[in-house]
Amino acid sequence: MNAGDAYISSGIILLIATLFKLRALRRNPHDILLRAVCAVLFVSALLFLTAAPPMLQLINAWFGIPNIAAPIVYCILTAFDGASIVLLIHWRGNEEASRTSRQTRLCIWTYAAAMVAIAVLFALGDAPVERLRDLDTYYSSTPFIREMILLYISAHTVAAVTMMTLCWRWSRRVPGALRVGLTLIAVGNFLTFGYDVFKFTAIVARWLGGNLDWLSTQVAFFLASISAFLVASGFLIPPLGQGANSRWRALQRFQQLKPIWLEIETQIPPTSPPPMKWWKSADLRLMQRERDIHDAVLRLAPHLSKSTGETIYQQALNINPDRERQARCEADAATIVRAVIAKNSNASPLSTDERWTVRSTENADDLAQMAQAMTSSPLVESARQPAQPQAWSRT
Repeated sequence: MNAGDAYISSGIILLIATLFKLRALRRNPHDILLRAVCAVLFVSALLFLTAAPPMLQLINAWFGIPNIAAPIVYCILTAFDGASIVLLIHWRGNEEASRTSRQTRLCIWTYAAAMVAIAVLFALGDAPVERLRDLDTYYSSTPFIREMILLYISAHTVAAVTMMTLCWRWSRRVPGALRVGLTLIAVGNFLTFGYDVFKFTAIVARWLGGNLDWLSTQVAFFLASISAFLVASGFLIPPLGQGANSRWRALQRFQQLKPIWLEIETQIPPTSPPPMKWWKSADLRLMQRERDIHDAVLRLAPHLSKSTGETIYQQALNINPDRERQARCEADAATIVRAVIAKNSNASPLSTDERWTVRSTENADDLAQMAQAMTSSPLVESARQPAQPQAWSRT
């Protein structure tokens, strides 16, 4: 794969990533952080697409001005630097809103001014010979064009050092996917800094009468390709990792509630929709399961025996006096088991004074513990017997 194909392929991949993020932005249009992520991805995709040598030639031909593609690409690169810093400012999210807003405006105006200066310097300079790969070194001594080149590399260097320093410091204070993402961004910007160093070195070599153009056209190009992917991956991994963790926790909780759901399955109102298929969102499936459990417990309310609940609760406390919460969960589980049996046998509803109130459904952790008691507690198992549960000892 040649340089042009590599750049265009990279741009298409980043553009696809941008489209995925735009779907999330449509659901949360006022999320500033998400806007910044979309901006960084889109600008990086645009940068790769326009920086490909075939695209440079096409842009020059379309405008009819030799090397007009250079300031366009430099401006896009400068916009990418500014968008990356803005994203990091909002990503940290641990400062006052006024300070964050002030830092954002300063960054935007600074890099916008650099972009205007790049365009003005190119307009003032003279670059009649089209150079698709070595413009930086070829025109390194040309008035105004030289300043344009130094300006874009300097702005790029400042952004790289800022991002590398801040991300590296921050990565040492956070765990998980966020730490991985920040480390990738820091490494990517370290390579970006290397890109700038090689560019400067090749330019200085030209000033001194030497020729190290290969540092600019080959080594720097290689580092830029790797750096862009590392930085883009670093911005994508934390939200993707958080989403994956959230889905995994929802799936775990969904499975934890399976024992109680199987216990009350026959009591779920017939008007309730059928269980969602396994490929549906774990959060939606969990929400449906929790709703089914709550609805079934309400339907069982006339058969929830206060006598059974108090007996199991006291027996559980006798076994472990320090576990009142667990005792309550076991008592709730036992009364539900007995209520299902009573309702299925068409037993008469209990009077209000004889009913037990299930409270474990009011707390997520208690609900999970009650579900576990359905299969692990001998006291709950004893409640399945036709007779009232008898005292039981774990000794």
